[in-house]
Amino acid sequence: MWPSVLVGIVLLGAWEFVTRVLHVEEYILPAPDQVATTLADRWDSTLRSATWVTGTEIVLGFALSVAGGLALGCALHFSAAARRALYPLLIGSQTVPVVVLAPILAIIFGYSITPKLILVALICFFPVVVGTLDGLASVDPELVRMMRTLHGRRVAIFTRVEFPAALPSVFTGLRLAAAYAATGAVFGEYSGASDGLGHVMRQGVPQLQSALVFAAIVLLTAMSVALFAIVNGAERLLVPWHRSPTREGNHR
Repeated sequence: MWPSVLVGIVLLGAWEFVTRVLHVEEYILPAPDQVATTLADRWDSTLRSATWVTGTEIVLGFALSVAGGLALGCALHFSAAARRALYPLLIGSQTVPVVVLAPILAIIFGYSITPKLILVALICFFPVVVGTLDGLASVDPELVRMMRTLHGRRVAIFTRVEFPAALPSVFTGLRLAAAYAATGAVFGEYSGASDGLGHVMRQGVPQLQSALVFAAIVLLTAMSVALFAIVNGAERLLVPWHRSPTREGNHR
């Protein structure tokens, strides 16, 4: 962690140095201290409510994607026919640009929270489904065979062997989904919203309020990192036996 913090400090210092030495105008590239000042000055008037709105969209949309992705991934694992029929459609759905979906959803559902939740869920849905399917497919067949030898029912095999063994792969999909969630919320707000960080950015760009735009980006990044950290914490709690080589190296 500390190397990442050090690199971040160096990059911020270089950013501050370049903007000051080259006398870059604030509307082109604000210095880090200008972004911090704007963040503090506009927090009560603008950014606090916008952060709450976008954060709600991210959390609820992510929760929907987790529930739906886990349910569909498990259902496709149980049915080979459904997997052959639906999995290609799932892959094809990822070729549709989010930029195209966002205005369509806004037209259908209006400027409420609904299109934002759908957009976040659609973006986060695929990694969860793929992670679940891959994890369930990679379970050691010897463990399944042993359960069948002990006359274990299909549900017992799934709950006691397959799903616990698939959890590391499931959490890999959840981490990817957590990283994408903020993107879906911002695209949804860009297409139509009266509040939210995406709305703040959309209003700030034509008015050349670059420091405000960067402040919104900082808040979006913080929320994404926080959601990613929560997923990591849940994995440590629910899958304590799993440690990848990379993580083991980082802990030493």
